[in-house]
Amino acid sequence: QVHVVESGGGLVQAGGSLRLSCVASEHTYHMGWFRQPPGKEREFVAGISASGGQTSYADSVKGRFTISRDNAKNSVFLQMDSAQPDDTAVYSCAASKVTWKTGQQLYDYWGQGIQVTVSS
Repeated sequence: QVHVVESGGGLVQAGGSLRLSCVASEHTYHMGWFRQPPGKEREFVAGISASGGQTSYADSVKGRFTISRDNAKNSVFLQMDSAQPDDTAVYSCAASKVTWKTGQQLYDYWGQGIQVTVSS
């Protein structure tokens, strides 16, 4: 069992920045960030391999968001820059043994999610 806990959500103005953090009980998993906008399906945002050497991004956030990890602290981060109102969603961190890309069915352990609201 891997425990995953997110933090850092909140309210940010359009064009602003926010940094989300995720702590997992193990650092040997690939990690991903997902989000669920109001009234919509959950979608992949970004992922990072267990070593941190490979990353993947959804087209909608490429160039604005950056995923990183610090395995010494069992932590994964999502730096959100140039935030837009369409980024408003519940953001969840998840752990997978097989992928750091899209395909949420391949992620085994999930955090509870945190709210991010981008005001216009």
